[in-house]
Parts: sequence; structure tokens; C-alpha cells
Amino acid sequence: MDETVAEFFKRTILKIPMTEMMTILKAWDFLSEKQLQNVNFRQRKESLVQDLVLLCEKKRASVHDAALLDIVYTQFHRHRKVWDVFQMSKGPGEDIDLFDMEQFKSSFKKILQRALKNVMVSFRDAEENAVWIRIAWGTQYRKPNQYKPVYVVYYSQTPYAFTSSCPLRSNIPLLGQTFETYNSTTPLQEKSLELDIHMDSRIIHENRIEKERVQRVTQETFGDYSQPRLEFAQYKLETKFKSDFNGDILAERKEPLRCLIKFSSPHLLEALKSLAPAGIADAPLSPLLTCIPNKGMNYFKIKDK
Repeated sequence: MDETVAEFFKRTILKIPMTEMMTILKAWDFLSEKQLQNVNFRQRKESLVQDLVLLCEKKRASVHDAALLDIVYTQFHRHRKVWDVFQMSKGPGEDIDLFDMEQFKSSFKKILQRALKNVMVSFRDAEENAVWIRIAWGTQYRKPNQYKPVYVVYYSQTPYAFTSSCPLRSNIPLLGQTFETYNSTTPLQEKSLELDIHMDSRIIHENRIEKERVQRVTQETFGDYSQPRLEFAQYKLETKFKSDFNGDILAERKEPLRCLIKFSSPHLLEALKSLAPAGIADAPLSPLLTCIPNKGMNYFKIKDK
């Protein structure tokens, strides 16, 4: 197991609350009951994570095994995500096909990989004929980013697919085209990739409310008028290094750590105003960003309290 996969395991396990650790690991079903019994779950989380990563390494766990663990974690915390609902349409007179889950997985993966060179697709079956799909997107020149995946929940023999927010909005049409291609009765190699997806307004009622909230918060923060033109904002940070480990070299350092962060744009405030409505950032934005027009400043120094 290389360092990249080990780091993926480490970050995934660190997300799991200690109270849910055993439950999620058992649901993952990769480590045996005997192996889990030999793990000390009462030690500090950092040490526990190291022990679990070592166990995964001994079992020669792959990046796909780590992806499945991430799916299990997401299934337990599905309520924390905002889901979009896609309804796929069939042509007049087209009946629902007999569904073969294994064929679906194989076709779905091939279609995506044929359209995008670097993409990793993982599946996990769930209850009620549902399959969870985890897609780690890459680009033509970059490997899949395991830390910004999109999750899809698909119920077989239905026209509905539930998708979590996609970090790369440009990939949403590709995802929709993949479902349309598979669900068509036209042979796969002859199907043209024309997007024909529409959302059911009743099903995405919660998403509409969330979008209205984001718009309201954004307007309360920035107002409904054009923002003053500003091209950059600069933040100087001075802080003491904090660590839970005794004897850490940086923790003993008397001088504060210093760094400089600069945001630049042809129209910075309008760019900040558009972040939350575009789904790139949560609303409200950090006060460190929204205080720029209020304080009439674009130079800030941040120190420990």
C-alpha cells in the first residue's frame, strides 16, 4: 500500500466519530471480527487510526477498499449532504428493461471511463435494490481526486437517481448522459450522448428551500446592489503552533508562525458574493471575507486572541 492510499485511509478513518467507529468498520466488512477485537478502541484517536491503517496495509488494502469505507461512512451520514434528484425519461412506447445490477455497474463504469480518462468509480449495494456509486473525478492530466467525490444513489428499474453536490459542476451533464445512455433501449454504441434530464420540482423541494436560504443570506451580507470594485485583499497570519503531542519541536517554538494570504480578482467582492449561490462555498461566508466592505479595508493582520 503506497503513501497515497495510506493517507486516503487515514483521512477517511479520522472522519468517523469514535462512537460510530466499530459500527462503521463492521459494516465495511473488510477487517475480520478477530482483527477488530485485537484493536484498542479506547486509545487516542490518532493512535487508533495508525493501528487501523497498519491492519489495512497488512491485508494489502487498495484504493477501492478505501473508497468503499468512504461510501459506508457517507451512508451513515447521508443527512449531512444536499441531494439533487434527476428523473430520466424514456421515449414513447419504451418499456422498462429487465434490470441486471452487475451489467449496470459494468456499463456505467465503461461509459464514464470512455468519456473521461481519469475517473474512479466504486459501487456498494444497499437495501431496497439500491446501489451507491462513488465517483472520484480526475482530468485528462490529473489522477482522480479522492477527497472531492460525488455520490449517486440509484434505485434499479426506476427513472430516479439521487446525486450529492458535485464539486465540478461541468461534470454533471456527463453524469446525466451516462444514466441516459444506460437506460435507453438503443444499443450502447449507437446512442448519441444528448442530455435529456429534468428535475421533479416536488422531489427537490428541500433543495429549492436551501437555494432560497443561500440567496437570502447572500443578500443580507452583500446587499442587492453592485459591489465596490476591489482587486485584492491581503491577510497576514501570526499564530503559535498548537499540538496535542508533548515534546513536539514546533510546539516549543517561541516565535509565531507567519504566513501571507492574498485573494485577487478583477472584481473581488462580486466574486465573493457569487461563491455561495454557485455552490462553491457555504453560506454565510467567513466574516474574514465579508468584513471587507464593512470595515473599508483590504489589509488584515490576524493574531491569536
